[in-house]
Order: sequence, then C-alpha cells, then structure tokens
Amino acid sequence: MHAEFLMGNEAIALGALAAGVNLVCGYPGTPSTEVLETVAKRRGADIYVEWSVNEKVAMELAGGAAYAGARALVTMKQMGLNVASDPLMCLEYIGVKGGLVVLVADDPGPISSQTEQDTRTFAAFSKVPLLDPSSAEEAYVMIQEAFELSEKYRTPVFLRPTTRVSHGYASILVKDPEEYTVHRAEGFVKDSSRWVIFPRLSFGNHRKIEERNDQLRSVFSESVLNRIEPEECLLSGLRKGIATGGFSYTYVMEARAKQGALRVLKVSTPFPFPEELAVRFLSGLDEVLCVEELDPYIERELIYVCGKYGLQTKILGKLTGHMPRSGENSRDSVHSAVAAFMNLPLESAPELTPPPLPVRPPVLCAGCPHRASFYAVKQAMKGRKTVFCGDIGCYTLGNAMPLDMVDTCLCMGAGLGIAQSLNHLEKDRSCFAFVGDSTFFASALPGVVNAVYNQAEFTLIVLDNSTTAMTGHQPHPGTGRTMMGQVVEKVSIENVLKGIGVTCVETVDPLNHALAVETVRKTADLPGVKAIIFRSPCVALFRSEKRMTVNPDACIGCKKCIREIGCPALSFRDGKAVTDPAQCNGCSLCAQLCPAGAISGGDPHE
Repeated sequence: MHAEFLMGNEAIALGALAAGVNLVCGYPGTPSTEVLETVAKRRGADIYVEWSVNEKVAMELAGGAAYAGARALVTMKQMGLNVASDPLMCLEYIGVKGGLVVLVADDPGPISSQTEQDTRTFAAFSKVPLLDPSSAEEAYVMIQEAFELSEKYRTPVFLRPTTRVSHGYASILVKDPEEYTVHRAEGFVKDSSRWVIFPRLSFGNHRKIEERNDQLRSVFSESVLNRIEPEECLLSGLRKGIATGGFSYTYVMEARAKQGALRVLKVSTPFPFPEELAVRFLSGLDEVLCVEELDPYIERELIYVCGKYGLQTKILGKLTGHMPRSGENSRDSVHSAVAAFMNLPLESAPELTPPPLPVRPPVLCAGCPHRASFYAVKQAMKGRKTVFCGDIGCYTLGNAMPLDMVDTCLCMGAGLGIAQSLNHLEKDRSCFAFVGDSTFFASALPGVVNAVYNQAEFTLIVLDNSTTAMTGHQPHPGTGRTMMGQVVEKVSIENVLKGIGVTCVETVDPLNHALAVETVRKTADLPGVKAIIFRSPCVALFRSEKRMTVNPDACIGCKKCIREIGCPALSFRDGKAVTDPAQCNGCSLCAQLCPAGAISGGDPHE
C-alpha cells in the first residue's frame, strides 16, 4: 500500500479499481464527474469505461454488466438519479449477480444544481441499501464494501458522497495495483424466470426484498460502518446525544471536542437503518440532536424507533426548528447548534473585518459563441412577441443582463416541451427552445419527436460548441471520440433532426452576426418544427491568439458594445470602450456591432 493525496472522487475511483470493477459508466454532473474521469486515467486494459448518452442508458448498461456477473459502477449527480430511476426501480426487483454500485453525488446548497435532493430518501423509496461516507478516506473504503454488499445480497447499492466529500482532499493509504481484487465475470446465463420482470416475479421478489432489508437492519447494527462514540455517557448526569452522518459527522466531532463530551451516533448506512444500534444509543438519553444535511432522515428514523420501542427520548432537529431545513451545514452552524443544545456559550472568534469581496456574477466567458447565438436571436426577433425557453448548461447564463434571453429553465431537455405547450396556448407568440449539443443527445430527442408527431410549431436552437462544457469538457456522441480514447464517426445533429422529420435544418456560425440574424429571421416564420444549429467551438478548448483592440480616436463612447452583449472583456474608461487582452478571445462580435467601426482585430466573420 502507499499514500496519495486525493480528492474524494479520486479516492472513490481508486477504491472501485481496488475492488476489481469491470465496467464504469455514467453521465457527467457536478459533483460526481471526477470519479469516472479518474477511472479512465488509472484503469487497467481490461476495464471498460464510457460516458453514456444519459443516466438512464448508463444505469441499463451497468445493470446488464451486473447480470453477467461483472462488477459495475454507474456515476451521476442527484438530478441524474431522476433520469435513471426507471431502470433502477426495476433492477431492485430483478436483482443482480455481479456487484452494482450506484454512485450518486448529492449537492447540498445547492452549489451547482437545480434542486437539493436527498438520495437517502430515494434509497428508502426504492428499497436500495445506501452507504453514506463522511470523508474521502471513508469513501475509499466504503465503495469496496458496497461491491461486497451488492454481490452478497444481489442488490444494487447506493454510495452517496456529498459535495464536501467528493471535492475534499485527504492523504489516503491506498492499495498498489498488484493488490487489487481481480474479478472475473461469469458471463450472462439465460434464465427467463430470473431476468424477465413479469408481475409474478416482481411480487415474489418484493417479499424477498423486504426480508433482506429487515436482515440488513440487524447486520448494519453490528457493522463497523456505524458506531456509538462512546458507548457510555462520559459526563456524570449528561443525558444528551447527537445523531449524525455524512460530512456533518466531521463538524459534529469538532464541536464535541470543543464544547463537551457527548454520546454520538454515527449513521453510515441510513437505509436500511441500523435500528438495534439506535436503540442502544437512545437508552439512557433524554434528548438527542440530529445533525444532517437536507432531509430530516435520521431524525424521522429515531422518532420511529422511539415510538416502536416505547422510548421517551426527545428527538430534536430540522422538524423541531433546532437545525436548518435546507442548505449545507457548516462548521460554524453546527458549532452554534451544538452549543445551544448543550446550553453552553458559543466560543466567540476574534472580530475581524474582512475586505469587501468583489461582485462576481456568473457570466458567459469572453468570446463564448453562446453569447453571439443569443444576441442573434434577440436581434432577429426584436419587437415581436416571443418566449425563449432555456436549458441546463453554460447557456443558462443567457438569462443575465443585458442578454436576458432565458425565460424558462426547468431540467435537461424540458425547454422543448415547454415551447410546444406555450405555442399551443398562444398562437400569436413565437417560441424558441435552446439546447446544448450534449443535452441534445442526452434528453432532447424525445421532445423533437413529440413536436414533429404532434404538429407543434417552434424553433429549436442547438448551441453546438463541440463539448460538454459546464461539467468539464467531456466527450459526447457529436464529438467523434469516446472516453476510451477511440476516434469514432460523429453523430450528426443535422442528420438526426432530418431523420426525425424536421424539414428545415440550418447550420450557421453565430460569430458571423449578420448571417446568423438573417438565418433566424428567415427560419422563425416557417411553419412547423424548424431547427438552427449554431456551431462554434468552446473558447475554453480552442482559444484564439488574436485580440480585439479599440481605436480611441474612432470610438464615439456610445457604449453599444457594452450595453448590448455584456462581454466581460469589454469595459469603459475615460469615455472610451477598452478591451482586456487577458480575457479577449478575438471573436470580433463587438467589432461587428460597433457603429463607428472603432474596434478591429480578431477573426473576421464577414
């Protein structure tokens, strides 16, 4: 073994490799993305890895591998679990032969997600066992435990790191490659009585699932993953305890060290809940504070245990207002809650007055082609009754002023359905749906098929920057390469749209402003479903060496370049526009807009 300084996601990946994983697939989503990327970098030649087109496909791929006795890992964030839930719910009823670990990285805050979902609650709903690591070190160990658990009980198993576990760093003792488990898949053995999900099979397996989970409650009560610290109350007369799990456990232990010795229940397997261990923990306690993020999951379980076993312990937490109902916990918030729970004064830190932080709203990068795409549509539709339905990705930032081009944003691919419905209700309104190239393949195709079939009328805008930009530039079917390093034929967005039945498909460079505006104008008024593909590469991947410059003698100080497009490389000084060469990418959009012709340089798009 050897020590490495690792991000939590890297530790999870190395743990999966040490467990002998055979196949890893997923869909990129912060904070989970680095797990699959690390496997791709560190894998052996016999391990298959891919970015799947979406989480549903990834879950089905991993399930098939587990049918054949392989150890499979599927990765996603909490939003992706919604997409993957259909096959997962059925996989739990069918069961698996090889180990199947479903890594779902939750995002309390939320820091980079639409919602705060708690996978612990989903685990109880789906009846799938869940392991909840509190640190990067524990995540490395837990994923290996998860594979063993999955194979032993023939069930998918969740591993639920949260953002601070996924993106935190630690020095971890990891196995050398020669110490890795070598897992050989037996191969798929035909047996329709096991692998074909008829109602009779589901009915019988449901009973087995409930019996298995009852067994796991006892198993988890004796597992080293869960524990009471310490078993006895340390202070005479102290009859208070804290129940916690996940990264909150780290904050709790810091608070306990500073503010008094409390009995702590560490819950690393929220489902099935270690009921017998909880009874031992509650015995002799008058009050328990539950410190957890998102849902009051542990709190509800302890209330249930108290009722079932006739215990009089008072359970405090989110439901009683002693802990916040939403958002991330922090060191300070947990210390304050524990101090209040123990009726102790909070240690005050020396008063420091930090300097004010600069205001940094999220914006599209300087030179981002999405800015030009939004602006072209905005100019083409100026003065008309129009709605712009957005999507999840970098282009969500098109909602910011001065563009103001995202009227709705729900989830991946939803803009297509929303645009269709609004047009059905308001025939005099022009509707646009924006979607990125990666999201097009992931979730937009059913929306296009629905629109063509049901005779909808709207304009689809595909913002094709040749990558999955927001989550770290992962490949997708339109990039012509795979995560295994293979160069493959690109899946043509134009051909897909035409094959579905979209008769008008235009492709244009959005940085050619005049042509882009003309294309939108001539396309928007056509009947039915029509599509415009704005194709220009992401500036983070293909940065130009050219820069725009402003001739101060020619600049008339009208600020049109600043007011119209909001590029962060443009500013105003001494009555003149100026460009920042450190940010400018030479896209020339500002030059094309300048009424005085004062801006030059960059790449011409005439």
